[in-house]
Amino acid sequence: MTATYHQLDAWWWPYLFILIAGWFANDMWRILGVVLAGRLSDDSAIFTYVKSVATALVAGVIAQLIFLPSGSLGLAPMWLRLLSVAAGFAAYKASRDNVLVAVLVGEAVLLGLWAGLVGMP
Repeated sequence: MTATYHQLDAWWWPYLFILIAGWFANDMWRILGVVLAGRLSDDSAIFTYVKSVATALVAGVIAQLIFLPSGSLGLAPMWLRLLSVAAGFAAYKASRDNVLVAVLVGEAVLLGLWAGLVGMP
C-alpha cells in the first residue's frame, strides 16, 4: 500500500501534524535540557553565558515594547508606557522581587490611566 497526497485530506490530519510537530519542536528540547542540566554547575561558564543571553533577549523585547511598540500599545503615549514600567519596577522591589505583582501593577497602571485618557468607562 502506498500513501498518496490525497490520503492526507482527512479532517484529523492537520491536528495530528500539529501534535507531532509541536511535540518535536518543543518538548523534545525541554526533556533534553532537563537531562543535560543536571550535569551543569550553576557557576559554569556555559550556564552563565546562557543566563546572560536570555536576560539580554528579555531586555531587548521589553525595550522594543516601550520604545517601538506595535499595535494598540503604540497608541499609548510614551510617558504612559514609561510610567507603567516604573510602577511595575517599584512594585517588584516593594513586594520583595515578586514578578507577578510587578506585572499586575504595571498593567493596572497602563490600562487604568489609558482608559482615563481615552474616556473608556
